[in-house]
Amino acid sequence: MPKNPGIAAVLSFFFTGLGQIYNGQIGKGILFIIFQIISILLMFSGIGFITFPIIWIWGMVDAYKTAEKINASIASR
Repeated sequence: MPKNPGIAAVLSFFFTGLGQIYNGQIGKGILFIIFQIISILLMFSGIGFITFPIIWIWGMVDAYKTAEKINASIASR
């Protein structure tokens, strides 16, 4: 089933990992959620202010690119 890369990215924008889950990568989405929770906890030590935006942006980019790859593999069949 084709995936909309924009929807995948927007879902990850609002909640890191949702774009991966939308793309069917449940395990990867859960890992992104766990990493983001750890980043939130790391904000108490200051490191989270660096890791949080990195994981957040990485999640959006990954969701978008994965949706594009899914669509490309469907189109090549």
